[in-house]
Amino acid sequence: MSMPFYVAPEQVMKDRAEYAQKGIARGRSLVATTFEDGIVIVAENPSRSLHKISEIYDRIAFAGVGKYNEYDQLRVAGVRHADTKGFTFSREDVDARSLANLYAQYLGNVFTHEMKPLEVEILVAELSADTRPDQLYHIAYEGTITDEENYAVLGGDAETITERVGESWQADWDLASALTAAVRALAGPDRSLEAADLEVAVLSRQNGRRTFRRIGNDELAELLREALASPAVTDEPAPADPEPEEPEA
Repeated sequence: MSMPFYVAPEQVMKDRAEYAQKGIARGRSLVATTFEDGIVIVAENPSRSLHKISEIYDRIAFAGVGKYNEYDQLRVAGVRHADTKGFTFSREDVDARSLANLYAQYLGNVFTHEMKPLEVEILVAELSADTRPDQLYHIAYEGTITDEENYAVLGGDAETITERVGESWQADWDLASALTAAVRALAGPDRSLEAADLEVAVLSRQNGRRTFRRIGNDELAELLREALASPAVTDEPAPADPEPEEPEA
């Protein structure tokens, strides 16, 4: 009788982590940031039907990077959980924190007990209804949950993109400025992204009870043009003040 092949638990966890990280790195990145009226989520996604950003509930949005079929199953499960909780109790009882904890437990269980981990990272964003700050919960493939402040970056070269967003982030910027900064952070210095290359949605306090709204290509292109034309974000230096003319003798 042959002895089973032994692999140290530490090596198993390391191999699973590397497998998940490689799968996520192959996907396109995503940026979420707060602005004066809410939260904007920008994803590099040329598909018009396979959405990376979706609505979960009245003031809650979901976004994912990695394998589409895996994070879309998580999205559907989140919608069902939120609907059931809101129907059983009240709509105010549905919040992003409990939903993020549910996702974290599920991803952690899969990473620990299943042969193949899920190749996904997900974001759960909630627009606050009062003076509390908006919530951004980043859940990693192994179930680690992080309460992000002001902005979050998922997938791809997340560290580099996070640095770009952090350098330009402002507490009270408008939608056009936030959107342009997110697009520039995703694109980097060596390429440019057009409206057709992006999927954008907002959670806005101006949208009524259902705060989630997708931004179409035409509106997105107009917002980008508006921001690029603004002196606050233009790349051209401001003209110097003219020197005063000397009076004639």
